Amino acid sequence: MTGTLERWFGLSERGSDVRTEVTAGVTTFLTMVYIAFVNPSILSEAGMTFGPVFVATCLATAFATLVMGLYANYPIALAPGMGLNAFFTYGVVLGMGYPWEVALGAVFVSGTLFVTLSVLPVRRWISETRMPQATA
Repeated sequence: MTGTLERWFGLSERGSDVRTEVTAGVTTFLTMVYIAFVNPSILSEAGMTFGPVFVATCLATAFATLVMGLYANYPIALAPGMGLNAFFTYGVVLGMGYPWEVALGAVFVSGTLFVTLSVLPVRRWISETRMPQATA
């Protein structure tokens, strides 16, 4: 098992070993686990049910982190942002009065547009024409 992990992730070439990576993983988990409870707590104030949001938070975090680790081979953990969910709840839903379903639809549309622009050459064109110093 250790040899497989060494080869898959190239740990020795990067100056690491399995023990160091496990320690780093546990440390990262302990620094992020609060998100599993805080995210549904904040979103439940917008009217969303705590249990399903808790499960969705855990699944999304696990999926994104696994993709980042196994596909990109990059040791970064990903989870929902606490600032964005606070803006969603207190700014859009409670502040502006939109139902959480409508606000979630806007999040879906903006996410779809972001992914589409990132995949298409439009993103590069915007970067090159609007921010030429960023591509140099």
